[in-house]
Amino acid sequence: MSTFQAVAVTRLYRMIADQIAGRIRAGDFPRGRRLPSERDLAEQLQVSRASIREALIALEIEGYVEVRVGTGVFVADKEGGGAAWAAGPNASAAQSAADDIGPFDLLEARLIIEPECAGMAAQHATPAQLAAIVEAHEGMSLTDSPGRHDREFHGTIAAACGNAALAAAVGHLWNLTQSSSVYRRMQDYFVDAEVWAVAHAEHQRILTAIVAHDPIRARHAMHAHLLGILARLREDFGDVSNPRGDL
Repeated sequence: MSTFQAVAVTRLYRMIADQIAGRIRAGDFPRGRRLPSERDLAEQLQVSRASIREALIALEIEGYVEVRVGTGVFVADKEGGGAAWAAGPNASAAQSAADDIGPFDLLEARLIIEPECAGMAAQHATPAQLAAIVEAHEGMSLTDSPGRHDREFHGTIAAACGNAALAAAVGHLWNLTQSSSVYRRMQDYFVDAEVWAVAHAEHQRILTAIVAHDPIRARHAMHAHLLGILARLREDFGDVSNPRGDL
């Protein structure tokens, strides 16, 4: 008796990356050549620039391209581009499993859940929970590893919301985010000491609203903070005027 074949759902950014990688392997984009801009790729493929950004980062991790912030994205030198050139389409399989959900999908999910957690924390947080939120906030400015305190800040707010399911959902989203090599590479490019300072100021507004037991202001402050993260990770690589090359 015949059996069903397993069905794999391929994320959009992975499909985009595979299509661009195929064109690179076919020689349509010679090594060292700059790819079309993110804007041009988005128009040609009829997808969002966020999906293009995720695809290009995935391709860099796999050795197909080199991102030069301020200049653009270039096809990597074949001799130094890693095993991806020889492995072909199979090279993306392991990476796809590790980065199944794109960074912007994860951030958009947080944008739905975390503002409500902040509003609920403003209503339900105990004195001990408020103290934990304050400690995480203060720790972020006193360490060389602000990312750890960033997670603690958001996690303690979720824990203080009074809903265990929401707190667990926030924790799961953070786990997925921190296991994503695509997200980590984006942070390498666009999150520096200045950006952490901006995030810390945004955290202060969230904290102030929660301590004041103002759920409306807490929701708005968290929403603005997460929108800020999205905007920072969408900054252009610097090749918006690239006139060369078409897919």
